[in-house]
Amino acid sequence: MIEKEAMYKLTYGLFVVTTKDGEKHNGCIVNTVSMLTDDPKRIVLFVNKANYTNELVLKTKMFNVSVLTESAPFEIFQRYGFSSGRDKDKFEGTRYEVSANGLRYLPDHTNAVLSAKVVDALDYGTHTLFVAEVTEAKTLSQEKSVTYEYYQNHIKPKPQAAAKADAPTEKGKGKWVCKICGYVYEGEELPDDFICPWCKHPAEDFERVQ
Repeated sequence: MIEKEAMYKLTYGLFVVTTKDGEKHNGCIVNTVSMLTDDPKRIVLFVNKANYTNELVLKTKMFNVSVLTESAPFEIFQRYGFSSGRDKDKFEGTRYEVSANGLRYLPDHTNAVLSAKVVDALDYGTHTLFVAEVTEAKTLSQEKSVTYEYYQNHIKPKPQAAAKADAPTEKGKGKWVCKICGYVYEGEELPDDFICPWCKHPAEDFERVQ
């Protein structure tokens, strides 16, 4: 038996990985970026293969990593984690800066930005493992880096709170809440093949609250 909650005990940071293809800029939330070697300075990055960012990094071999801090609001995670760059401009209406490699990064709620060039990419089923050489690294603030645990406990809205904030359900209807992002589905039965429209998690990550 594998308990999903046990996997959450592993220590992760949270980052916005940005890249582009021509004039098309994009970014996504990831939780796995770590140092691989010191000389030369190389890092490893895992990206879900369903993400548009994965496609662009494979094509262009370049990316930036914005290291998010504990002050990051939930809106950042919604913007870069709960929608696809294939359908929208994730940078519209938000502040960004551009590093020497021509890629955008987040200057706010970020304590460092790393620019990297991919030297290897390995297919691991659901994810691609990128090995990349760091071409630029800059400290932006002294704020604490946010961990996945901190995000879960202090940033992500609680599902129960999200459910109470909505209008009451019609009589005879149930209410199901995504444990990952707080999205509310109304209906007596949740379809087995239902996919959360916000965070793209399956029906097994929903719980009934009414």
